[in-house]
Amino acid sequence: MSIAIVTGSGGLIGSESARYFTEQGYDVVGVDNDLRAYFFGEEASTRPTSLRLTAELGEGFRAVDLDIRDRDGVERLFAEYGGRIELVVHCAAQPSHDWAAREPHTDFGVNAVGTLNLLDAARRACPAATFIFCSTNKVYGDRPNLLPLVELERRWELPEDHEFFGGIPTSMSIDQSTHSVFGASKVAADVLVQEYGRYFGMPTVCFRGGCLTGPQHAGAQLHGFLAYLMRCTVTEQPYTIFGYKGKQVRDNIHAHDVVRAFHAFHRAPRPAAVYNLGGGRESNVSVLEAIDLCQRISGRELAYALSDQARVGDHQWYVSDLDDFRADYPEWRLTFGIEDVLRDIHASNAEAWTSAAQLR
Repeated sequence: MSIAIVTGSGGLIGSESARYFTEQGYDVVGVDNDLRAYFFGEEASTRPTSLRLTAELGEGFRAVDLDIRDRDGVERLFAEYGGRIELVVHCAAQPSHDWAAREPHTDFGVNAVGTLNLLDAARRACPAATFIFCSTNKVYGDRPNLLPLVELERRWELPEDHEFFGGIPTSMSIDQSTHSVFGASKVAADVLVQEYGRYFGMPTVCFRGGCLTGPQHAGAQLHGFLAYLMRCTVTEQPYTIFGYKGKQVRDNIHAHDVVRAFHAFHRAPRPAAVYNLGGGRESNVSVLEAIDLCQRISGRELAYALSDQARVGDHQWYVSDLDDFRADYPEWRLTFGIEDVLRDIHASNAEAWTSAAQLR
């Protein structure tokens, strides 16, 4: 049986990948050591998800408690399976701007050095395996904020005749912009993944994600925008919007559509591929618009405050240009819009969130 190694298997995209590729007939090896609880507290722990995967997926899933910064451990794992490894889905990361500034060495160790460990282990043990990397739109730094944005009532927006109105392409420069420490560590990893594709001829891809979301997202204040926003609305927990009058725009893509894109690439891989991946023009929302939707879906009011201080390197407006990926993989399409995503998050979590809040 072919092996798929999924790092960060207890997280949003990792757990979706583990379920999906198990259903596709792979033996999935999930790598996760619950660093998310260290990053964001026990509420954000991935351990419950890892336990559910083990129970639900049975013999098709093996959970491995391994820190990807452990080079020897990573190499032993890859050597154990060798040429049986057909696919590597690398989702493990430190994902927060704010947190990265607290511990830059930890952030770079996980995001950059951990990625290098995985790439080189794959090169030695299974160089023909497809290597899929969850990169981020933060590799562009705050350069999108230089676009000629127009202020509307509930959002910032580009003029319709602007070349990037349909979304930001991969040709946007990543230089001469503020990335945040997190963005810099992801740039390093992104370039490494490309280089192993070009230099060693490995089938690698960087998916530069917008806001990746879904019902299993353990949203926290510093990461997981839509899930955390819906949780605050349901539990009547105060919410703070950082900067841009709450009109900053994000494109949002459901985890299921992300993993379907992974599978499309794996069926016809190529070396050193790079794509932007998000909701594009079909699924984007400002923070204020998202609050409106959360309140309508949940039937509750959110108490929120506006802070004038934007997060360092944060985007005022970001919509992904999906044209390159659609041109190369025309069978792929989005199946969730922004309201579909929020309804899924609410239906899957509202009862548990409410119960947990009542116990406090």
